[in-house]
Amino acid sequence: MKTGIVSYGAYIPIYRLKRDEIARAWSRGSMGGERSVANYDEDSVTMAVEAVIDCLKDSDRQGVDGLYFASTTPPYREKQSASLIALAADLRRQIFTADFTDSLRSGTMALRAALDAVNSGSGKRVMVVAADGRMGQPQSDYEQNFGDGSAALLIGDENIACEIVGSYCHTDDILDTWRTESDTFTRNWEDRFILSEGYARNTREAISGIMAKYNLTPSDITKAVFYAPDARRHSETAKALGFDPKTQVQYPMFATVGNTGAAFALMMLVAALEEAKAGDRILFANYGDGAEAYILQVTEQIERVRDRRGIKRHLASMINLSTYEKYLRFRRLIPLESQAREQANAFPPVAWREREQLISFHGSRCKCCGRTFHPMQRVCIYCGAKDEYEGVRLSDRQGILYTYTVDNLALSSDPPTIVSKVHLEDPLAGEENHKVGVYCQMTDRDVDKVKPEMPVEMTFRKMHDSGGMHTYYWKCRPPREP
Repeated sequence: MKTGIVSYGAYIPIYRLKRDEIARAWSRGSMGGERSVANYDEDSVTMAVEAVIDCLKDSDRQGVDGLYFASTTPPYREKQSASLIALAADLRRQIFTADFTDSLRSGTMALRAALDAVNSGSGKRVMVVAADGRMGQPQSDYEQNFGDGSAALLIGDENIACEIVGSYCHTDDILDTWRTESDTFTRNWEDRFILSEGYARNTREAISGIMAKYNLTPSDITKAVFYAPDARRHSETAKALGFDPKTQVQYPMFATVGNTGAAFALMMLVAALEEAKAGDRILFANYGDGAEAYILQVTEQIERVRDRRGIKRHLASMINLSTYEKYLRFRRLIPLESQAREQANAFPPVAWREREQLISFHGSRCKCCGRTFHPMQRVCIYCGAKDEYEGVRLSDRQGILYTYTVDNLALSSDPPTIVSKVHLEDPLAGEENHKVGVYCQMTDRDVDKVKPEMPVEMTFRKMHDSGGMHTYYWKCRPPREP
């Protein structure tokens, strides 16, 4: 049975921070280029939701049988994140979810598990999503080199856009980069040791191993996609293995995004698939406490999934973060007066009871008059019908900003807060001008460009932290189009 990638998606936060600006703050050298920076209301879960929705564009979400989430930075140390992602993406309840964490290789570990699930028949389509938002110690190379982002792959045995032909894997326990339970920042041992004995030796062994296993030479590979800790080691590995860096090696995005941890290899693979043609053979490898590699074969079905935002369109849509100090506020690495006053509370029973409208972002569609409204209500505000409604997903509907308020006093890591009334499309209402009114905050915005009637779309974000709990909801934003 053939198994492979049915669809793909990705997400890169809209903010970029130039490394020259980080260097300025510490009076040190710059690596050049820029890195992606998650907004203050984003984390690995919200970025994963974005990638999953991108991957499932125009697809039947009810056909997904499982969701595997990979990250070294999940919001909880003891609570599953995959279940929250599945709920926010409006997948059906009868699916299997699992978290893969604590390793940079967790993305391809989840990929291997999804392949096994499909090959064994326990699921027809399994979603693999990896997201990371690691933090490097201030003043360190990691602070400049790291980036934030996510990627998603839908694995199945029908309509395969890229068949996974074979694999190779080995394990090697080595203390090179790590974080303990109490660490905020990634730690590392001496560079020469972790690069020569860890990354270089393991990656070259895995790639050489799979090439020998399937009797391949570098000339048989159309595109080589592999993880590397930085641009220099990526180039050195390509040359050592006999690949032409200009024509055969996938651009690693160090200058534009940075190293996105567990999501990095999958994001590069998505970028390669965006440019791939039927018949291309892709070598895909990842590193972390060992290494693994895959041989992929692109099929004619690749043309069916060209309309994703993926890597290219997210790269083209960006806002420069003005100062390094703003990055520190986003990451809460400097004290804010507002944090001392913050009194937001989270209530697990309310969040559980209202999860359909808060997390899945459903509205009520009246079965009698066909109109939709949010929040969900038992009684239709239009025709008065009682308990004659069904939940419908609103998160993927486009809308306009009807009216808004600029609040300079609200508690926020990115003031001012834009409190918005949004009108979302309601094509099922039977009336051309009927809209669904939603109250929410606006994010990823340039305050000077906010105006009534501007187009908006919905995005899943973190609202606040309180009592060790993370509260999520949907906000609006200007559409992510270049």
